[in-house]
Amino acid sequence: MTTLFKRALRSLALLSFTGISPLSQAAEKPNIVVIFADDLGYGDLASYGANYPTPALDSLAQEGFRSTDMISAANVCTPSRVALLTGRYPMRAGLPTYRDPKKTRTYGLNPEEITIAELLKKADYSTFAIGKWHLGFEMEGAHPMDVGFDTYFGLPYNYSTKHEPWNMALFRDREMIEKKIKFPVVTTRYNEEVVKFIEQQPKEKPFFIYMAHQIAHSPVLPSKPFQGASKKGKYGDFVTELDHSVGVVLEALKTNGFDANTLVVFLADNGQAKVGSAGPLAGSKYTTMEGGHRVPAIFRWKGTIPAGQVSDTTLSNMDLLPLFCDLAGVQLPSDRTIDGKNIKDILLGHSIESPHAYLYYYNGQNLQAIRKGKWKLHLPRTVEDQPYWGKVSRKRSFVTLTEPFLVDLESDIAEKVNVAAENPELVDALMQQADRMRAELGDVNEKGRDQRDYWAPDIAN
Repeated sequence: MTTLFKRALRSLALLSFTGISPLSQAAEKPNIVVIFADDLGYGDLASYGANYPTPALDSLAQEGFRSTDMISAANVCTPSRVALLTGRYPMRAGLPTYRDPKKTRTYGLNPEEITIAELLKKADYSTFAIGKWHLGFEMEGAHPMDVGFDTYFGLPYNYSTKHEPWNMALFRDREMIEKKIKFPVVTTRYNEEVVKFIEQQPKEKPFFIYMAHQIAHSPVLPSKPFQGASKKGKYGDFVTELDHSVGVVLEALKTNGFDANTLVVFLADNGQAKVGSAGPLAGSKYTTMEGGHRVPAIFRWKGTIPAGQVSDTTLSNMDLLPLFCDLAGVQLPSDRTIDGKNIKDILLGHSIESPHAYLYYYNGQNLQAIRKGKWKLHLPRTVEDQPYWGKVSRKRSFVTLTEPFLVDLESDIAEKVNVAAENPELVDALMQQADRMRAELGDVNEKGRDQRDYWAPDIAN
């Protein structure tokens, strides 16, 4: 099936089930700003226990809702972005593996997937993607402007001096405007562009900004004004620069009169890499321990979301799509499963019940854990089951596991104690549910009935 044909099918799907409800037309649609940090650990902000100040993000938390149990659907960059933008598990959306310059360069976001930006366009939103894309920038059908964004500014992938031309190049829309940008100026350029975009927005038309930072992914290179600012080393300085960038965005919203009717969401894609802190959690990026999947997440909408909330209700980064569609009055697609849930009532303080009966922790294509409320069951696996990034032993990462490992996250957030022997019926029930999900979404050696294949244009065409 050609890329052009797939895009045509997606356009037909959007026309058929993304209308605006009459009720929402009468209400003012909020502007929406998503600030997406990269490889930021659960314990890397002051409001989550860091021992250096992050004043802009702390203020954001004090003025809104801070989640202590936001679970990313993936523990690496590309699939976490797929999950956020489509509201679907990466296995269902066809991209559970991150784009590596050597191993998986041909993989991209399937043109049949529908993004937040495409859905918000149906509600007349202006849409801007800024920063790291990492979903197949050079592929027809996977570029930000092919999937609902009016304009784009940023670096398509992780910054690296080893993989040219894409990993050092700065783009505006589809044009390379700088071939070898110096990394310490990247965040400043992002700040300038997002401020310019906000300044140009008319009051009568809502906007959606998706700002995906390179911070705190390697290379850890804070720009000169922030070197030494945290007094906690280069990584602390790097996070301080990220916090400053958030402050720049918040000030631009306030200065231009958008402060009151803008939902600002800050979250990370996955846990920390080699540096950074998981706080009380075990594990890191690349693992299905909580430190790989549980991320800092803050929501602020002045006058609408009650201030000062700290919530331990289990949420998912896939919940953003249904939440935003509700706020914009856009109907969800009915021809596919949306795994995210509308969390509006939770943010408003009307409910503390998680909308997720279960959450599934995939590592690449391998289902490695299942969560039900406070219970999390780590599933048996071998080295051969692991994705290529998971074969390396990391502290508390369960590279291999011969028996189910059950933890009570309420009393054992560090996942140290196996209580499977004391709860055999629960273990059996969770193992059966894991089998049902494998049948639906697949596993390493099992194709799921609703598992989308990788999309690689040089193969698909």
